[in-house]
Amino acid sequence: MNLSFSIIVPVYNRPQEVQELLQSLRTQTFTKPFEIVIVEDGSIETSEDVIEEYSDLNIAYFIKENTGPGDSRNYAMQRATGNYFLILDSDCVLPERYLKRVEDNLIKKFSDFFGGPDAAEEGFTALQKAINYVMTSLLTTGGIRGRKEASSSFEPRSFNMGISKIAFEASGGFGKIHPGEDPDLTIRLWGLGFKSQLMPEAFVYHKRRISWAKFYNQVRKFGLVRPILTTWHPQSSKFTFWFPSLFTLGLLVAFILALTRFYIPICLVAIYFVFIALDSTIKNKSLMVGLLSVWAVLVQFMGYGFAFAESTYHIRFLKKDPRKKYPHLFFE
Repeated sequence: MNLSFSIIVPVYNRPQEVQELLQSLRTQTFTKPFEIVIVEDGSIETSEDVIEEYSDLNIAYFIKENTGPGDSRNYAMQRATGNYFLILDSDCVLPERYLKRVEDNLIKKFSDFFGGPDAAEEGFTALQKAINYVMTSLLTTGGIRGRKEASSSFEPRSFNMGISKIAFEASGGFGKIHPGEDPDLTIRLWGLGFKSQLMPEAFVYHKRRISWAKFYNQVRKFGLVRPILTTWHPQSSKFTFWFPSLFTLGLLVAFILALTRFYIPICLVAIYFVFIALDSTIKNKSLMVGLLSVWAVLVQFMGYGFAFAESTYHIRFLKKDPRKKYPHLFFE
């Protein structure tokens, strides 16, 4: 297959992020032509001035009303000229061999869609590194989406995802839910017979300009969305989705038992957190990041866990309409 890449980037009031992403695209070792399609999703602070600075790149730039990131990606792919779309978030920075690694992987083992991991760059803040750790570590929830040995069932995430034009047109692209539009698309693509793969070498630096409050709101939305998706796609339900809720419940029980001087459960929790701190400290070469990772795990599990249980109760048991119960998760 003669691959022709179109890079798809929705953006909302983030010109500085666009500048950093475009700079990383300018320095790619990839020698073949590629297209960049940037869509302003109702931005007030646009990237027009930044785009002009990168006139040496092949950029198609669109400004439209706010309809959400999924619909903006669809808008871009409908107008792209390539036959394989590489979907990125605006807060990603690419290693210089990113495009070459993607091409090499697709030539070696073609699939109509794929996902790549994210990594923390050396210059990231301690908070960014801690959150990146808990979002990717096997000791937290980072391994749930699938690993290399089961890469044909890997769930790509839209901060670093590829999809062929054929698969996009067959599926109709992303839906109106957010977050959750990427696993929804993945499940529908599997249902159409398309195969996915994980590309470990095709990683991006995901900057995640985030605070503790924003991180909590993000993982809470993830927890609310998952029962909606398993209602739409019952075949996608997994017991592992309950892990954060069960962990949160177990943590509360452990604290209660500790008040009665039964300390074994709270000691087991403490051992787990020590493992988190040590593993993150070693991987990030920073004790501060290791300690922040413990707090990040608590925020992640409690935010997701409570929200998952709440949404399961309302959506799965009370059979409430997701769009009416959680309208902030949908773009209409």
